[in-house]
Amino acid sequence: MRLSTVILPIHRWNEGRKLWQRAEELGFHAAYTYDHLAWRTFRDGPWFGALPTLAAAATATERLRLGTLVTSPNFRHPVTLAKELITLDDVSDGRLTLGIGAGGNGFDASTLRRGDEQPWTPRERADHFDEFVPLLDQLLREPSVTYEGTFYSANEARNIPGCVQRPRLPFAVAATGPRGMKLAARYGQAWVTTGDPKLYETGTPEQSVEAIRGQLTKLGAACESIGRDTAELDKVLLTGFTPDRPLQSFDAFVDFAGTHFALGFTEIVIHLPIPDSDFAADEKVFERIATEGLAQLGH
Repeated sequence: MRLSTVILPIHRWNEGRKLWQRAEELGFHAAYTYDHLAWRTFRDGPWFGALPTLAAAATATERLRLGTLVTSPNFRHPVTLAKELITLDDVSDGRLTLGIGAGGNGFDASTLRRGDEQPWTPRERADHFDEFVPLLDQLLREPSVTYEGTFYSANEARNIPGCVQRPRLPFAVAATGPRGMKLAARYGQAWVTTGDPKLYETGTPEQSVEAIRGQLTKLGAACESIGRDTAELDKVLLTGFTPDRPLQSFDAFVDFAGTHFALGFTEIVIHLPIPDSDFAADEKVFERIATEGLAQLGH
């Protein structure tokens, strides 16, 4: 099992640089950031762009993998995103992972819409995602792409020299529904979940485990339907959205990680503590988890 972290893009770079470097010093496998224009309780404070932040982090670190968790079609186009990802993969010398999902309908989902336009419905988000992921996959693999779809088009989109990582940088596909699971099975090198959001406030840890077990079963069925071994995909759990409180104490994390390792997860992602927020936590506990947590599991 691997342990990674999320560093929200809320810091000016003279402070942010230290956080990304500290994540590397602590031995995290990867550090991710959210790709949003604004987000929840942070929307009235500083919030910087994900891809420029990752480019800066790439130059400030040497070994740490970097990525989005997650990018979505809500405000990205596959052609321009592919160009930026190829550049980031080059700047980071092949350390980039693209976390990608269908997106939600809150926060910044309608920032690019006219005032009279409604956010996409779940079906519309799934429709866009169905087209977005295969086109992005093609753009990152091929030097020139021409495509005309329902939502996106590309006219001789050139992407030379392509990714440092071959045949392209890895996709970590966030999905819980059947259509998203099919995309994860076909295009993902990893699958990402935050658990069942309906259980966050009123559910129990035991109910969460069962819900996640059900998600893993659906992923397995999606892989089986195309003849792919589900073991080929990493399984990534982004914490902070289940009834559990794994950062409450060192022992709480060890119990949480052990339970989810037994389910088949290969990577757990914890948020860098942010005081006076949903991600508040004891920094000493966080650092002990980073340096000793997985050793308790024999990893």
